[in-house]
Amino acid sequence: MAAMDLIGLDRIEAAAKVLEPVIRRTPVVASRVLSERTGFEVRLKCENLQRTGSFKPRGAYNRIANLPEADRARGVVAASAGNHAQGVAWSATTLGIDSTVFMPVGASLPKLVATRAYGATVHQVGDTIEKSLSAALDFAEQTGATLIHPFDHADIVAGQATVAVELLEQLPDVGTVLVPTGGGGLLAGVAIALHHLAPRVRVVGVQAAQAAAWPESLSAGKPVALERMSTMADGIAVGLPGEVPFAHVAEFATPVVTVDEDALSSALLLCMERAKLIVEPAGAAAVAALMACSTEELGLEGPVCAILSGGNVDPLLLTRMIGHGLSAAGRYLGVRVTLSDRPGSLGRLLATVAKTGASVVDVVHLRTGSWLAIDEVEVLLTLETRGPSHRGDVLEALADAEYAVRVQD
Repeated sequence: MAAMDLIGLDRIEAAAKVLEPVIRRTPVVASRVLSERTGFEVRLKCENLQRTGSFKPRGAYNRIANLPEADRARGVVAASAGNHAQGVAWSATTLGIDSTVFMPVGASLPKLVATRAYGATVHQVGDTIEKSLSAALDFAEQTGATLIHPFDHADIVAGQATVAVELLEQLPDVGTVLVPTGGGGLLAGVAIALHHLAPRVRVVGVQAAQAAAWPESLSAGKPVALERMSTMADGIAVGLPGEVPFAHVAEFATPVVTVDEDALSSALLLCMERAKLIVEPAGAAAVAALMACSTEELGLEGPVCAILSGGNVDPLLLTRMIGHGLSAAGRYLGVRVTLSDRPGSLGRLLATVAKTGASVVDVVHLRTGSWLAIDEVEVLLTLETRGPSHRGDVLEALADAEYAVRVQD
């Protein structure tokens, strides 16, 4: 994209006017725990409390609202497994336009139900988003419906940019903004808005390490597709950055850092426990960066704002995420202990654990295994501890009691 085609402030201001009557002004809340951890004042921009549970309606509504009447009459179509689907469905219904959404067969039930509830006609096609997208493109060709891309369109990016416009009004002296990043629509929008309105502000994108297309793409000077990806942060699991977002992120030299799965689950847990906010793994990526990356790596300048980009998480998945987060935070401890197969052996082991103050979550007693002698059994214990230090105390107590212990990952 040539420099003359870059999105200007006028387009963002126009998007803000379009969105003002319908989009929620999401709160910015302080995080004492993250402020203490980083040494900077940290605020959270709660787009997880936006309509449909994510920032996505900002771009989707702006894109659909700008369609000519003839295009509106033919409706819109999208392919998505989650937040974009809901954003398009709500936006189209609010504007009185028919919407059709293609979702993979394995899409989570809550997101499927929500998309239908917002007014879209939903078709489940294929087992991947690529197959759903192919079906959406066929539908667009056959019916004349307009495909609403989740991130690769100027109107989408301009709509997402209103997050930063709003943030500047709420936190005028913000120094650094951290942005969860998938296809790049939100990151590009925030970078453009702050380039025009507050160029002193540092913008940092955050990707899941196991779905990180941006670092290599920025190094190559063009979008580069990932060969594979696997992350709990499905909302930012995008294998190829969009052309429109890439042009802007590259133009403004916006850095992108990565965070691992442990950091994502720990961030989700912190948001729940300390901020009382339900945030999906993708939405918690910016918080994960503040927890896992050094202030030097992020180049932080205060005050700092982490955008919570979404809160749509399947309750069943949330349960697993909480367990993963507790483990990553050192509050779950799994151990394998070999005991003599005699009465009272298990009781003595549990008594040793009890003295440490750890809580037993689960006990599995195994009598068979090629690694066990005829008079041995193996016990698998899952324990809840108070954190890394207490976890160490439990392991020390077991060692002092002369138990052979193997820690489970």
